[in-house]
Amino acid sequence: MNIKIINIVGWVLFLISSIGFIMSSLGNFWAMFGSVFFFTGCIVFLIPFFKK
Repeated sequence: MNIKIINIVGWVLFLISSIGFIMSSLGNFWAMFGSVFFFTGCIVFLIPFFKK
């Protein structure tokens, strides 16, 4: 495995965990707020991998 695949797998795992945080924080505004920002941050860091 090269480093790019390992990085993508790591970020996909972060996305899965952020979705889990979003699901667990349903009903709590501030936890949901933070979880959505975490998910958005993961997406932003993945953009360069798919631009090339």
